[in-house]
Amino acid sequence: MEDAAKLILRLTTGSLVAGHGAQKLFGLFEGPGLEGTSGWLESMGLKPGKAWAWLAGLAEFGGGALTALGLMNPLGPLGIIGAMSMATAKAHWGKPIWVTAGGAELPVTNIAVATAIALAGPGKYSLDHALGIKLPRWMFAAGLASIISTIVYAKITSEMLASQQSGQQAQEAKQEQAAE
Repeated sequence: MEDAAKLILRLTTGSLVAGHGAQKLFGLFEGPGLEGTSGWLESMGLKPGKAWAWLAGLAEFGGGALTALGLMNPLGPLGIIGAMSMATAKAHWGKPIWVTAGGAELPVTNIAVATAIALAGPGKYSLDHALGIKLPRWMFAAGLASIISTIVYAKITSEMLASQQSGQQAQEAKQEQAAE
């Protein structure tokens, strides 16, 4: 039963997150595609938007696909954790938790499920089991450290950009007032 439960979690979460990534990368399922995602990410201070869009899309699409297949665990769940952690930090931060208020309810749920899959393993109904693949456990900790570093970098650089832009706008406003 435990392996069936892992299969259900992997297939559901993995395929939905992969579909979310396909919206970002390819514009599938009425998604914005790479251009729309790039603009949206730039509006949140993640520049260059195209590079961040590729990272987000690949983490979701690739992480979701690997998770659904049960292949290369924990790499797939780490992709999901990374993408959903960034979404929580940049798109949902400071809002109430519930999705109806723009909060991180869904990304946090995806992070929890992906973490459980990474820790429990993909189960016997997986490609890892069929192919005899077992990645070292330290990869999960290393992946989490990488995710945390990336989120800290994104938060710091986007806040610096926002501060620079507001300073430039204030300076331009002073120059306009002086010219009048």
